[in-house]
Amino acid sequence: MDYLRWIPERIAQLRTQKSISARDMSLSLGQSESYINKIENRRTLPSMTGFLYICEFLDVTPQEFFDAGALSPQNSRQLLRELQKLTPSQTEHILQVVRDLGERG
Repeated sequence: MDYLRWIPERIAQLRTQKSISARDMSLSLGQSESYINKIENRRTLPSMTGFLYICEFLDVTPQEFFDAGALSPQNSRQLLRELQKLTPSQTEHILQVVRDLGERG
């Protein structure tokens, strides 16, 4: 995997899911208004500290950030928390619904 290309794309993907502009995210991180734009346009990469702040802002763990198969890790984590509140039969029902949706997709 070409991480130098993928990391900026992943930041843009997760930022867009939060419906926040690159400028607003930059300012929320305490950076210049072009900080995220420069990262997403591959002019720079964040430092490790910057990366951790980006993950925190995006509400993803570093592990979730690098899980290319997780298109919406924030929603997956929230869904898991809600599933853990259900009874075993309710969980089985939800699992069957998810399977059905996957077969139709």
